[in-house]
Amino acid sequence: MDYLRRAMRFANNGLRPGKKKLSTLMFYATDLCDSGCKHCLIWAKRPVKHMPKAKIIEIMKSKCVSKHTTVGLEGGEFLLHPEAFEIMEWFTKNHPNFDLLSNCLKPDNLIEAVKKYPPKRLFVSLDGTKDTYLYMRGKDGYDNVLKVVQSLHEIVPISLMFTLSPYNNFDDMEHVIEVAKKYNIDVRIGTYNDIAFFDTVEKAHETEIGTIVNSEVLSYGTVKKALEGGILEKNQALKELEKQEIETPKHDHTKITDTLDFKKAIPKNIQDTTENFDFLLLYDEWRKKKLNMKCRSILDSIVIHPDGNVPICQNLDVKLGNVNTNSLDNIFNSLASQEIQKTHVNGCNQCWINFHRKYDIVMMRTMEKALPKWLVEKIFGDYQWTDNKKVTYKQYMRENAMID
Repeated sequence: MDYLRRAMRFANNGLRPGKKKLSTLMFYATDLCDSGCKHCLIWAKRPVKHMPKAKIIEIMKSKCVSKHTTVGLEGGEFLLHPEAFEIMEWFTKNHPNFDLLSNCLKPDNLIEAVKKYPPKRLFVSLDGTKDTYLYMRGKDGYDNVLKVVQSLHEIVPISLMFTLSPYNNFDDMEHVIEVAKKYNIDVRIGTYNDIAFFDTVEKAHETEIGTIVNSEVLSYGTVKKALEGGILEKNQALKELEKQEIETPKHDHTKITDTLDFKKAIPKNIQDTTENFDFLLLYDEWRKKKLNMKCRSILDSIVIHPDGNVPICQNLDVKLGNVNTNSLDNIFNSLASQEIQKTHVNGCNQCWINFHRKYDIVMMRTMEKALPKWLVEKIFGDYQWTDNKKVTYKQYMRENAMID
C-alpha cells in the first residue's frame, strides 16, 4: 500500500510540479547528540540548535504534507530535544504516522517515551558487535540497544539501522542481521556517505570497507580543537582534522579497487532480510561508477535541519530555503525550487543513501516487471544497473544470486 500511494504521488508530482505532495518528511529537530560517532560529527556542533515545537506544528500544517506523509523525528538524538515528549505527544494525537530514530544511549528514557507515545516504527542504530560499537560510536552503548529491543520489540515495530563503512565490516553486518533475526525484527542496511550536515571527515566510497577498524575512540576534545581552535572555516578545520589523523592512529587507506571482493564478502544471511541485498550489490556497481540512474526521491522526500534550512536532499549542501523565513510550501514547490529539483533529478548520481536510492531501485525494478527496459527508458530516461547498459534488473540479480 505504501508503494502504491507513493506511485500515485509520483504521478501527481510529475504532472503538477507546483503542487507536489510529500511522501517522507524528516525533522532533524536537534543537533544535540550524546554519541561520539566517527562517521558523523553532528555531536560536535556548537552552538546547539533545537527546532521549537511550535515551528514543527506550523510546518505540519503545510499543504504539501498529508495524513499519509511519513514523518521522521531524529537528530542528533531526538530525545535530547527539550520538548521531545511534548512533540511526540502532539504527533500521537494529530499525526500518528511518525517514526522515531534513536541511538538508545538513554534506554529508560526511550522506553518510557515509546510506551507513552508510540511511533509507527522505531529505528535504532547498531553498527556491529559490542567492540565495534564502542570504537565506531565512541560510547559503550551496545547493551543499551539490546535492552531497548528486548523491552519494545513486542510493543512497536523496530528496525535496526546498520551503516556499512570503513570503520566496520561485513562480519559486523552479519552479527546485526543475526540480532534482528533473534527478535524477529527488521534491519535496514545503509552505507557511509559524505552527508554535508554531518561534517564527515573520512572520504566515503573511496576508502575500502573495514580498513580503518581499530580500538581508538574519537573524543569531543580533539574534534573541538580542530573545529574551534583558532580555525575559522569549518571545511578548513575538518581538513586539518583529517590531515593530522587525530581520530585514528596512522593507517594506510585501502582504495576500493585494491583487495576486497565486495560481492563475495556480503554475508549470506542478508537474504533473510527485506530490500537490502540488491541495495548492496548495486552499491558496488555505483561506487565503481558503473551504475547510473536519476534521483527522483527528491521530488517527494525532504529533510529539515534544526536551524530551519531545507536542503534539496539528505546528502547535498544545496539549500531550497529556510522555514524560518518562508513557508515549506513555497520552499518545496516554488518555481525556483522546481528548476533546482529538475536539474538534480536529471543530473545527480552523487550518493548511495538508502533514504533516496532505495526508492530509485524499487521504482525502476517495478517498471521493468511491467515493461521491457528499452520502453522504460523511453518513458523515464536512460539508466543502467551496471556497465552493460542492456542488462535488466532481473538478469543482474540472477547473475549475482548467492548460491548455498
